[in-house]
Amino acid sequence: MGSTEGGGAAIDLRSPLLPTSRVEERVGVDEMLRRYAGEFGRWQLRHFVLASAAWALEAFHTMIMIFADREPGREEAADPCRPDWPVGAAASTVAEWGLVCGQRYKVGLAQSIFFLGCMIGSGVFGHLSDSFLGRKGSLTIVCVLNAIFGLLTSLSPTYGVYVCLRFLTGFSTGGVGLCAFVLATEPVGPTKRGAAGMSTFYFFSAGIALLAGIAYLFPSWRALYVVTSLPSLLFVLAVLPFVSESPRWYLVRRRIADAMAVMQTIAEKNGKTIPPGVVLKLDDEDEGDDGREEKEAAAAAVEKAVVSGSIVDVLRSPTTRVRLFLTVMINFLCSVVYYGLSLNVVNLDTNIYLSVLLNSVAEMPAYILTALLLDLFGRKPMAVSTMWISGAFCAVGSLVSGAGAMKIVRMVCGVIGIFGMAATYNLLFIYTAELFPTVVRNAALGCAIQAAQMGAILAPLVVVLGGRVPFAVFGACGIIGGWLAFLLPETMNRPLYDTMAGLEEGERRGQK
Repeated sequence: MGSTEGGGAAIDLRSPLLPTSRVEERVGVDEMLRRYAGEFGRWQLRHFVLASAAWALEAFHTMIMIFADREPGREEAADPCRPDWPVGAAASTVAEWGLVCGQRYKVGLAQSIFFLGCMIGSGVFGHLSDSFLGRKGSLTIVCVLNAIFGLLTSLSPTYGVYVCLRFLTGFSTGGVGLCAFVLATEPVGPTKRGAAGMSTFYFFSAGIALLAGIAYLFPSWRALYVVTSLPSLLFVLAVLPFVSESPRWYLVRRRIADAMAVMQTIAEKNGKTIPPGVVLKLDDEDEGDDGREEKEAAAAAVEKAVVSGSIVDVLRSPTTRVRLFLTVMINFLCSVVYYGLSLNVVNLDTNIYLSVLLNSVAEMPAYILTALLLDLFGRKPMAVSTMWISGAFCAVGSLVSGAGAMKIVRMVCGVIGIFGMAATYNLLFIYTAELFPTVVRNAALGCAIQAAQMGAILAPLVVVLGGRVPFAVFGACGIIGGWLAFLLPETMNRPLYDTMAGLEEGERRGQK
């Protein structure tokens, strides 16, 4: 390929397409998907399902605490701090290590430390997936780590070892949903991305429902950790080989040929064709041939910028700095309400397996509603309205007593509250992803998830206050979160920018 013919010049091997192809048109990823490859065809559907299946794994490793750390039914005993466990001491960590009375705080501590690990891991793997590891590479690593740490947790000899392993499991779990979400949605076209992004949470809810059945079949907490950890390893071996790396990540890493190969595969599987001469470009690259040297220098600068994109770049830009602050606060408040209301449901004196199953199923209508309305009303109106609905009903719940018939009223307020906040939690992922360019998208999402994990850490502390206080706190969080969402820009049908410069330029054009 590098030979000359008749003394002519050698063929330029730097061409991203075939050497004989002439670049006639350079377009961004969104435009190529919309015009040539297809926004959500057979390829995207298959890829979306495979990548999003990782959400069920996250549900396993997160919600297992409900069953592993529960307090089993006890018999009457002379000393309530030395109960007899009819189901056996192996049923849960509480029974095995006597985490009752003065030791009860250790249950909440273990759960908080897990979420602390999630908070740290989401930031670390958010950065790694934007840099050299990529989305697929990071997802592979976190799933392998989850399997290893989960299996080791089942062998914990003491409470101290158990807590350490739960922290490590949280560290790897924090990157699962983040990497899976971006990997599943980045190859989707702009007009279909909202509905696709909203649909990822069905896999999380399905994972919770499946976990309830598994926990019923495996009542021992050690056996439960084994059974829920093996699917992560199975996912790496049987599913991930069929998942493609994001073409957007290839593009910002200047691997144009790899990005084009993915786009060609998408078009082929969708029954479409990308015309010869059409090549991908970053959204801040201009058309034209004026100033070859200047363009090469600019390309080198772009390469350096996209490769080194980090949360520092987000904070340096006034536009993204404000967006980051708002999304971090909204995710924090949303998480306090979502996990807090979920824990209140668990505290009901009902069958724990049935309660968790019904709770997971109850969230699905919220996901359906937001998926149907997201592209009709937009991200911003949906975020504001769902948080205000949740906050309003939680506020009402704080005004009614918990006695007699009022228990039913408070329960209904809690159900509607979690319905609204589950919808918010769902749309915040797609909203946050669209607010930031590709080069820092995972880093920004990582910060938002870190804030959500902090909310998850604090939620149990609100619940233990009891009485009307939790509902009052949840109501205030929902109302304040809605006002903060009101300050964000709308992103519906807006371009999904690749670089910081492209975002800034797009915002300037939009303001004119």
